[in-house]
Amino acid sequence: MIGEHLGIQKIFDLQKWERLQDSLASVTKLAILTVDYKGNAVTDHSGCQSFCKAVRQDQDLLPYCQKCDSRGGLEAVRSNKPYIYLCHYNIIDIAVPVIIDDKYIGAVMAGQVRLSDPSGSAELEQILTSKNKKLYDEKWEKLKDHYADLPVMSYEEILKISEMLSLLCSYIVEEALNKNLLADLFEQASASGTSPRLSDILPGYAMQNLESARKEMTHILAALPTGSDSRERCANAVLQPAFDYLYTHKSESVPLKKMADLCHLSPSYFSRLFAKETGESYSGYTARLKIEWAKTLLENTDLPIARISGELGFNEPGYFIKTFKKYENITPAVYRKYYKS
Repeated sequence: MIGEHLGIQKIFDLQKWERLQDSLASVTKLAILTVDYKGNAVTDHSGCQSFCKAVRQDQDLLPYCQKCDSRGGLEAVRSNKPYIYLCHYNIIDIAVPVIIDDKYIGAVMAGQVRLSDPSGSAELEQILTSKNKKLYDEKWEKLKDHYADLPVMSYEEILKISEMLSLLCSYIVEEALNKNLLADLFEQASASGTSPRLSDILPGYAMQNLESARKEMTHILAALPTGSDSRERCANAVLQPAFDYLYTHKSESVPLKKMADLCHLSPSYFSRLFAKETGESYSGYTARLKIEWAKTLLENTDLPIARISGELGFNEPGYFIKTFKKYENITPAVYRKYYKS
């Protein structure tokens, strides 16, 4: 069995993976850590939040974190899919299993966020709790300010990110297996004096699977929260439903009247409150926001310009290009070429 001699360090090129892991943490706002099958970290903690840093540096609390990491990975293995749960401090974590030939070799752990709607956690398991309430009460005074700084996400956003991470892990595993198969076949061929056929080394179905996974990952990334997604929190709480809707329905072009209705305001009063809150008109603010999202997609995906236009709710690519140039003084294609050069 292939999995018998492959550990996670052999599947993941850890030096390259850590750079990608850092980028993923920056884009998604989740902290990410990769562990082996025992729950031991094999990478540094990318994007670790100050709250979790403080908890993990506390020798009384660290064992609880390690138990959560280990148990989360095992639960993910049982279901053979990403496992979303609550840690011992009741914040969201995700375990994405890395499995080869039905053998669990490790996991990508992500999370350290709070839910924007706490009622959404009703069906999630708190994977570990402590009976030492006195200990937690004593620690809380030093931790509560850090807790308030944790990122806030909707459950829908967390699901999308967990799916993306799962596809990414599958892609890496398949590619690594093909490389190891290639090495094994050439080693055998060298010993026997024959040359393996390309069709034996890279069977067509495997390449098709890799391409399919790549396309699926690109599609999911288009729907993920972008680097500019530090969600607006309003001084005027009446407007919060409008901002929440904007950030969770990026593919829509939402008319002002619909936003006003969401906030139970007349369109004219909504416009005045919105301008006071943001310093911009509603149309100007949403256009600028969509261009920020577009820049992240141009930087992090190979999606065609027309597809990005559609993903962000523009009626047609020509209008998207015109709007992008208005804010950035260059076209989307030139921006992508310049960024990736």
